[in-house]
Order: sequence, then structure tokens, then C-alpha cells
Amino acid sequence: MKIVVATDKPFAKVALDGIRKEIEAAGYELVLLEKYGEKARLLEAVQDADAIIIRSDVIDAEVLDAAKQLKIVVRAGAGYDNVDLEAATAHNVCVMNTPGQNSNAVAELAFGLMVMAVRNMYNGTSGTELKGKKLGIHAFGNVGRNVARIAKGFGMDIYAFDAFCPKEVIESEGVTAVASAEELYATCDVVSLHIPATAETKNSINAALVGRMPKGAVLVNTARKEVINETELIQLMEERTELKYVTDIMPAANETFAAKFAGRYFSTPKKMGAQTAEANINAGIAAAKQIVGFLKDGCERFRVNKKA
Repeated sequence: MKIVVATDKPFAKVALDGIRKEIEAAGYELVLLEKYGEKARLLEAVQDADAIIIRSDVIDAEVLDAAKQLKIVVRAGAGYDNVDLEAATAHNVCVMNTPGQNSNAVAELAFGLMVMAVRNMYNGTSGTELKGKKLGIHAFGNVGRNVARIAKGFGMDIYAFDAFCPKEVIESEGVTAVASAEELYATCDVVSLHIPATAETKNSINAALVGRMPKGAVLVNTARKEVINETELIQLMEERTELKYVTDIMPAANETFAAKFAGRYFSTPKKMGAQTAEANINAGIAAAKQIVGFLKDGCERFRVNKKA
């Protein structure tokens, strides 16, 4: 069995060492394709692959067509919108993610962005504190729960909305569950986004929703770029000169945001949520273990696509 690690943005050495240990202990061959740049190199590398580990690399129908022996793709991380799930199912390929491995890293970054926002981007002027503020967590998965854990240390009042998480589960974490996204935004001074990019959520964070937030509100996005309705958010921020937006996913309209909203807008130059040594190691090794479990025992615990 040949397992290809295809990462245009490579894993850290310690992560690769852990991946290699898991794969070779199972008796499989490990092949590295790093910083490949051109898609042609990826297509060539996967031709005889039985499994692929990726990060933000795109696995589409063309890649799946080229990988005639492929059985499984594991995305080392929580998000998997860079994999064509329907095409994978059509090719009888299992797709998995590694939920929870990056969660603390993303949650800590969300708080870094929050503190930066309430302190006026560290521009030397007097800001506010997070203590006593109402924090809204939009989606209460692994990252959302870590955000809630950290928020308790800041002394914040914590609220959450998740259409798929029972109220009892949310409130068992010491968090107040609200009945709708509209209620969450109307209630909270700061909202932290942790929703996936799906047909239902794309462009769903719009003026009607964010416009419900109190004066001086902060919107934090460490989820996905596609969930933000950028045109409407720009219009809203023009009308509400106290509203702030901070993100680790650079918007398509980044230049407009930066030019119009200096001091109220910040974006990292690239996606930073999982960019810690610990998250890098955890996600990579988890991906390797999941591939071994699937190939040896048929374990599909973290499968995210349908079976053919």
C-alpha cells in the first residue's frame, strides 16, 4: 500500500516524523509530495496511491480520475471544503477529516483577534475589556467549546447557537443556549463564527444578522471566508462606524475593507487558525492513524462523504 502525503504547504518535520512512524509501522510505503506548485505534479504522484493525506490541497474530480487505486483521502484538519465529496463518492473513495486536532489553536487565535479588536488594533488609544462582555459562539462544535472554555477565564458571559447541538449539551458546558442566530447576534457584544461553509451557510452572515448586534460590536471570523456576505458587511460597516470585523481568512474584498475601515478591520495575510506546531503535529498524526485504521480494519469513524 502506498500512502502519499501531498502538501503544497508542508507539515513540520516533527509532524512528518510522526506520520512516517504510523505508516511504516503498519507496513505501508510513505511518499512525500511537498511544495509541488503545479497540479500536474499532484496528478502524477497519486496515480498509484492507495491513500492521500492533505492539508489545504484541492482534491477534485481530475485528481480522483488520476488516482485509479485510491481508497481514502484524509484532510488533516477540520474543514474539508477543498475536497469534492460527490466526486469522491462516485469514485468509491472515503473522505475523512481530523476533527478536534486544531480546535484549541483556532480558539486561541479567536481570542487574540478579539483582544486586538477591543484594544483598537493596539493603536495607542484607550479601548475596552472583554471581562463582563457578552460573547456569542455561532456553532458549538470542537472549536466553539474551546472558545467557551477560554472565555470563562476572561470573565465573559457566554451564549451559543447551534442548530444541530441540543440545548442541554450547550448548557451542560455552562453556556447559555439561545433559540436562533438572530437572538445570538442581538444579544452579544462579540460574536465568534465557527460554522462550516455549506450551501445553507454561504453568505448567511449578512447585514440583517450582523446589524442586530449592539453598538461597538465585534465580529470574529476564524471559520470560512464564504460564510460572510462581504458586500452587505461593507455597506453595514459604512453605516455603523463603530462596528469592527477581524478575521484570519482574507476576504475577496480585502483592499476595500482595509481602505474604508482602518482601525476597525484586520485580516491575517493567510489562514492562521491551525498554524501552531501542536496543531500541525496533532492533525498529521491523526490523519495517519485514521488511514491505518481504515485500511486495516475498515474504520470509518470520521467519514464525511456518502458511500457509493
